[in-house]
Amino acid sequence: MSAADWADATRVLAVRLDALGDVVMTGAALRALEAARPGRRVTLLTSPAGAEAARLLPGVAGVMVYEAPWMKATPPRADAAPDLRMIARLAARRFDAAAIFTVYSQSPLPAALLCQLAGIPRRLAHCHENPYQLLTDWVPDPEPAGGVRHEVRRQLDLVEAVGARAEDDRLALAVPPAAARRAAALIAELGLARPWAVLHPGGTAPSRRYPHFAEVVRGLGAAGVGLVFTGDAGEQPLVAAVREASGVAAPSLAGRLNVAELAALLARAPLLVSNNTGPVHVAAAVGTPVVDLYALTNPQHTPWRVPHRVLNHDVPCKYCYKSVCPAGHHDCLRAVAPAAVVTAALDLLNESVTARAA
Repeated sequence: MSAADWADATRVLAVRLDALGDVVMTGAALRALEAARPGRRVTLLTSPAGAEAARLLPGVAGVMVYEAPWMKATPPRADAAPDLRMIARLAARRFDAAAIFTVYSQSPLPAALLCQLAGIPRRLAHCHENPYQLLTDWVPDPEPAGGVRHEVRRQLDLVEAVGARAEDDRLALAVPPAAARRAAALIAELGLARPWAVLHPGGTAPSRRYPHFAEVVRGLGAAGVGLVFTGDAGEQPLVAAVREASGVAAPSLAGRLNVAELAALLARAPLLVSNNTGPVHVAAAVGTPVVDLYALTNPQHTPWRVPHRVLNHDVPCKYCYKSVCPAGHHDCLRAVAPAAVVTAALDLLNESVTARAA
């Protein structure tokens, strides 16, 4: 395996089948892959949940959507017809190479087999076990036994193995003008002129949802901070419950924004207060400071290259990788005092407002 083996690869498939935040965190590696050879075009094969963010990534020329049967979020299906269709679609594109991005608990081999059956001659991935012919470019996976890297660093290291080195390892999203205009109009409509913050109390996994969000809202409201809630359509009941429990009449945009509009809103926001979920990485990609209520389910997804405060309570059962707290107490988040969150938010908000004014 060497950079020379990839030197003539102009049509490259990148495979990242995870959710929004994972796709955003792969962005720096995708830019490096695209920039490594003049004229190279990178197409990203991703999940329905990752596709909206994928279309905002600089360095990505095209997006293909695939519900892979080896991914947790894919609904059951009766036969292999969608997979055979995807093999045919990939074969028709005549890709020169494929880079398969995974977290260390995932095997790249199903995706590698998909790419091999589509006739893609070079296939790069981290892998724990010997992949034999499924990977032409095998990077032995050192995680977790050899330590755990940040997710962004892991993917950058992968593409560096074939000569793609990032000049800038920050995350980035290209916000469309229409989304920027809508965000500006919403900010004006909601009267968010004073120091303000975006609150995101949701998260796909119950283990990553902070249970005292209402108290944080109450504290920030009492401190004179303007607030606005975000969330997807499925999180509207959660946001409504937090608003009601807090007694603060903060407006909600839950279910009203697509990913581009969320990115545009966060790009203008002085601060995001959120659980460890996709919007944290969207905020990092547009340069917005983050207070991250970071459940200790896994260590590698903290905010990347932006001012931040990561809050949790150390527990002996940390890094459980579970969507529901297996111990039942949820202490890694439950034991974080709301006053500590408010203090962190006010400190970071002051820094953010000062930096933007300067």
